[in-house]
Amino acid sequence: MSMSKNIARLAVTAGLTAALSFGGVMAPVTMAFAEGNTTVTFDYGDYAGSTTYKGIQIFAADVNGSTVKNIQWAGANETEQKAIKDAVVRAIQKIEPTYNKTTAQDAADWLNEKSGVTGNTSQVASDNVLSMIADNLKDNATWQKTSAAQPSLSNLDAGYWLFLTNTTVKPGDKSTDAYSAPVYAVIDGTSTTVKITPKKSVPTVEKKILDDNKAMEGLTTVPVGDWDVVADSQIGQEVNYKLTGTIASNYATYDSYTYMFTDTLSKGLSYVDGQTQVFAVNKDSNNNDQYTDITENFTVQPTANDDGTTTLAIKVNAGENGKYLKEISKVDASTQIVVFYKAVLNGNAVIGNTTENTQKGGNPNTVKLEYSNNPYGDGTGETIEDTVADFAFKLNLKKVDQGTEQGLENAVFTIQSADTNTENQYIASTEGTVDGVSVVEGQLVTVTDTKNLPECVKFTSDKGGKISVSGLDAGSYKVTEIETPDHAKYPTTADPFTFTISPMYDKTSMKVKNLAATVSETGRTDIAVGELDNSAGDNKLTGTKNGIDGATGLVTITVGNTKSVGLPLTGLNGVTFTWIAGGAVLCIGVAHLIRSRKQAEESEQE
Repeated sequence: MSMSKNIARLAVTAGLTAALSFGGVMAPVTMAFAEGNTTVTFDYGDYAGSTTYKGIQIFAADVNGSTVKNIQWAGANETEQKAIKDAVVRAIQKIEPTYNKTTAQDAADWLNEKSGVTGNTSQVASDNVLSMIADNLKDNATWQKTSAAQPSLSNLDAGYWLFLTNTTVKPGDKSTDAYSAPVYAVIDGTSTTVKITPKKSVPTVEKKILDDNKAMEGLTTVPVGDWDVVADSQIGQEVNYKLTGTIASNYATYDSYTYMFTDTLSKGLSYVDGQTQVFAVNKDSNNNDQYTDITENFTVQPTANDDGTTTLAIKVNAGENGKYLKEISKVDASTQIVVFYKAVLNGNAVIGNTTENTQKGGNPNTVKLEYSNNPYGDGTGETIEDTVADFAFKLNLKKVDQGTEQGLENAVFTIQSADTNTENQYIASTEGTVDGVSVVEGQLVTVTDTKNLPECVKFTSDKGGKISVSGLDAGSYKVTEIETPDHAKYPTTADPFTFTISPMYDKTSMKVKNLAATVSETGRTDIAVGELDNSAGDNKLTGTKNGIDGATGLVTITVGNTKSVGLPLTGLNGVTFTWIAGGAVLCIGVAHLIRSRKQAEESEQE
């Protein structure tokens, strides 16, 4: 085989491997080799000013017109040349243990014929000889490196070069960057500039929350429904979360691959232990998602923090051979790693938009993904964080005298869910026990014996007539007065009514944009939504827009009772005496008349 054919094949091999995970397209190169005049520039878009690269020459060659000759090991001296030769030969011997040749020409021939690269979009796997060469050379001192401010390498000699990512943006900068698979390229030594445009295809993470009001029945192990970035829930309710992570496009170049979700739950959320599931999700022939349970390959570790938050780490296990994700057969570059877990909205839940996190409202929950980003080292990258938020609301229910609009103490109410399929579910007013189950204030619980309601689901108005209920979900509720404040004065309880909480969200800022509350029973004068308009005396309750506030999550509703008063009739005692006296006179008159007639009859008989 002629020397020119060998170097031509080498050029073809280099051209075919130039895409790799960079996915970029090398500028066309000529076969006219010369020395020291080529500049390679890395065009990395938004990352060009912060990511650095390095390059190392593998083979050197002389070119005279159309003749290519003198293929040699690259290196400025025998020591450097020996290091390059050893790295390449050792890599070849891992593939072909009987290989015993040591010349650059022989190595170029072998790589040309057996590297296994067959197309310009091929990803070079970690067990490919080309990746092994890169791994063997990772600590070589002759790498030429770019700076962040100058993403280019200048004065490169003609020959066969290997380029790698050298550093990435620091994790603290929330980079989605990753080290690339190697890019091999033939540099002709004469072109002024060769431009390499790496391809951005690195891991990302997405977080969603399941809105229970829109949930649908589905798979027994995989929750399905309306996954979104915002939802609303009840105190004590289990909330479903979904994490979706992707994998770097150059996954095949890694021998091992670490992968860890780090999720931070705010103080209003309590992690539910033992219900986390991890799946490898791949497309079938019909482009449908196929879930493979790989939970046993991951360790789930919740940690309670001093500030009341919880950090949830979900990390792939090392495996039997210490290769982490690479030991799971169902995982490749196109696989998504999906995690489902649950948390409970607890008594520390933020109501409305009020939160310590000024950027997000409600009860935010944030995830990031850490992953291997260097095929030839232990470095990791970190994705940009993704956040969802869960909201809850508060009811201020007020009991007043409908005539004076003054608050009434000791009115007793129950509040039930009026949504579909929520029969006999009551809001707990205090901590207690319902059917043997412990409940917390604001929790929605099922009561089986509704004729003998437990005290912990009864709400009693205070001196101002107020009842406060925090931690309500969006939806409909039935309010029933079961005991009036003073039965002698207020013998009739108010009729039950149903109200609905309807929030609208800004999904970009993740805050309540608007909050509405409506009462189903229209036309009633004893119910008002919002604060009263201070028109006491008209025996009619009228609400204002005040008291319905999305920022604070507050819904205000007022219920009135009409007082029953017994007034005496004017002059009742005098009238009664007159009737009595008249009756007595009448009786005397009747008796006298009877006696007179009797006496007259007796006189006639004589």
